[in-house]
Amino acid sequence: MAGRDDRALLAEQFGAALVVVKKNAMLYYLRPPVLIFGVLFPVFFFLAFAQGRGRMGLTPAEIVPGMLAMALWFTASAVGPLVTPWERRARTYERLLCCPVSLGALVGGDILSGLFFGAGFSLVPLVLGRVLTDARLVHWPLVAVGITLGAAAFSALGVLLAAPPVSSPSQIMMLSNLVRLPLLFISGVFAPLESMPAWARGLAPVSPLSYAVDLLRRGYGQEGYFPVCLDVAALAGFAALLWLGALWFHRRTRARGL
Repeated sequence: MAGRDDRALLAEQFGAALVVVKKNAMLYYLRPPVLIFGVLFPVFFFLAFAQGRGRMGLTPAEIVPGMLAMALWFTASAVGPLVTPWERRARTYERLLCCPVSLGALVGGDILSGLFFGAGFSLVPLVLGRVLTDARLVHWPLVAVGITLGAAAFSALGVLLAAPPVSSPSQIMMLSNLVRLPLLFISGVFAPLESMPAWARGLAPVSPLSYAVDLLRRGYGQEGYFPVCLDVAALAGFAALLWLGALWFHRRTRARGL
């Protein structure tokens, strides 16, 4: 009987998390800050990056995975840092906490929101790479796993960064970019890890983006830097640890954010 009750409670909280996803999609996906930091910023960033790489004689198969990884990195981590500050500023955060919904379901809903937003938008560079270049997918499953697990880990990072009890999205976005940009440059997006300096290769494993880029490069037929099993395990581990970290920090700061 206890096991059945636990399953029913888990199903109820998962349903509540999906309601949070629907709420976030309706209210926040098309907000200008989300579109600017999650869509336009990586597009212009990549255009500058692609021009420089084109002069180096690199092939589309080497450029497209970087474009896809960068888009996924910024879009999946753009929703989480903005939703909670907006909720606090609108004075709806306390109403959410008063609902018969666990904090885990609220945090999980925000993470799923970023996952769906990032994975959905990643179809744009995926299609553009297929239509506008001669880069071809060699291993679809690796790309699918890289996008899914990468979006989960990046979204969890974004929700973790939203934990400080402030009501100004600009403050959270400053913190977010302070974390995301350094991790971007050590992750092998702009150049394969094996061609980067020793200090950058030493720091690369601390970034979840490194493993997502590695899987996407393999999906396009390029050589990988890490073993595939390590890429998958690391992304799953980052997603779980960042979700637990987000839950812990939000639990500690929720009272100060009311």
